[in-house]
Amino acid sequence: MGVVTKTVGEALIDILEANGVEAVFGIPGVHTVELYRGLAASEIRHITPRHEQGAGFMADGYARVTGKPGVALVITGPGLTNTITAMAQAYQDSVPMLVISGVNARASLGHGRGKLHELPDQRAMMAPLALMTHTLLEPSDLPAVMERAFAILQSRRPGPVHIEIPTDVMVEMIAVGDLRPSKACGPRAAQAHVRELAEKCRKAQRPAILCGGGSVAAADKIRLLAERIDAPLITTVNARGMFAGHPLSVPASPSLAAVRDLLAASDLVIALGTQMGQTDYDMYADGGFPELADLVRVDIDADQLARGPEAALPVLSSVDQLLDDLLPLLEGPGTAADGAARAKACREAVSTWLSPKMQAEIGVLETIRETLPGCIIVGDSTQAIYSGNLSFEAGRPHGWFNAATGFGALGYGPPAAIGASIGEPETPVICLVGDGGLQFSLAEIGSARDCGARVIFLVWNNDGYGEIRTYMLDCGIEPEGVTPSAPDFGKIAEAYGLPSVRLDDVSELGAALKRFSDLSGPSLIEIHETGTRGATA
Repeated sequence: MGVVTKTVGEALIDILEANGVEAVFGIPGVHTVELYRGLAASEIRHITPRHEQGAGFMADGYARVTGKPGVALVITGPGLTNTITAMAQAYQDSVPMLVISGVNARASLGHGRGKLHELPDQRAMMAPLALMTHTLLEPSDLPAVMERAFAILQSRRPGPVHIEIPTDVMVEMIAVGDLRPSKACGPRAAQAHVRELAEKCRKAQRPAILCGGGSVAAADKIRLLAERIDAPLITTVNARGMFAGHPLSVPASPSLAAVRDLLAASDLVIALGTQMGQTDYDMYADGGFPELADLVRVDIDADQLARGPEAALPVLSSVDQLLDDLLPLLEGPGTAADGAARAKACREAVSTWLSPKMQAEIGVLETIRETLPGCIIVGDSTQAIYSGNLSFEAGRPHGWFNAATGFGALGYGPPAAIGASIGEPETPVICLVGDGGLQFSLAEIGSARDCGARVIFLVWNNDGYGEIRTYMLDCGIEPEGVTPSAPDFGKIAEAYGLPSVRLDDVSELGAALKRFSDLSGPSLIEIHETGTRGATA
């Protein structure tokens, strides 16, 4: 297109478009309107949440299913502070998120003169939660700053990036040349480390593989590795669905004794793209995760390799690139390590450990998976999700994620499900959310209707914060503050124009899912823990 002159706001939209951005999530305000000047004429879709926290969670859900950075566009001050919780969830779960905010005019920064939406130091406030935060003081720096932002989002452990643009910079004219997407390349393992790992694989008699969220893109290659060395495949929450139905798959939490026993008995454990943090590996904070005889950790982040369990062989690499180098060294017939039998025994031991209540809740999840093959289940912090995180096999990669791990934010599910639906508009998305969690972001039901998101809001109603009530009782504490009243969710759905049903029996779930999945927009199903027969034991 040659060199043209545009405002910074217009050029920003062009740069986003050149980098493959298909949607932005945000609420316009007087401090960002100039960033919207070029948006209507672009191919980028704008989704308006009811709250900026919802914008961040939508960007999160979109990023998880597409693998592309989710983009939130928010005003300075309260718009950005409202987005902080979503950024923290994305930081903890390694989700690529680009947050673009306004900030007051350059001459006012740091003076504390009471400008609208003023913060003492907005950029410094964001720094602990962002892989990069930058204030665009020089308009002509925009292309270089955005190139660096996208490079960071694609070349290292994902997370939030924050760019703030002063209101007076947004209207400045800059020259814009031909735009190309940013290029990035993650770290690649040293060949000596690859050869050492190959030798370990050849010698191992009882290997096992741990898969985290950072390994999902390499699912096919990991399956090849597992089959060649006959290793059970244990998936953390963010990796569920990678190996659905495979005899080596162990879709269960490493916090459970049976999974820990399998790992402790292994003579080689290869951990791929996993933080090995508490919410996956020590959910009950009992400190019982075993020391492993020969642990190999593969991670894109050097800092992460220095945290958690010490590895006999730490490997700095993206999982995908490591396997490109490793698999050719393991060609030929695979070793026989009785992996399928060990995986089956572990699955059976986990099933025996689960309480009848947990098994009933997992049964609901299995009904969803079997009724709507290929669907995406997005969860909030609610009891059925906790049970699924312990042991549930999603039907596909990126088909199961929730906020009950990592940062653990309530209210995540509804907006994240909308973002997922924007990312895969033809796929049914089920938002499994409690009555307490839904009230954190209840108004986003309206956002789903506005954008035609094919989200089925499945409300798990246990009359309050059931998980916390149970925890208080287990600790010998008289429950207090855990029974917030809930609205009539059917009437809420009606008010937003959504079809809805409250199930009398859990056996009705499959038919309701089929009926609502054929709709072009959102719907709501309510399961009451005690009012719906069969929902729980």
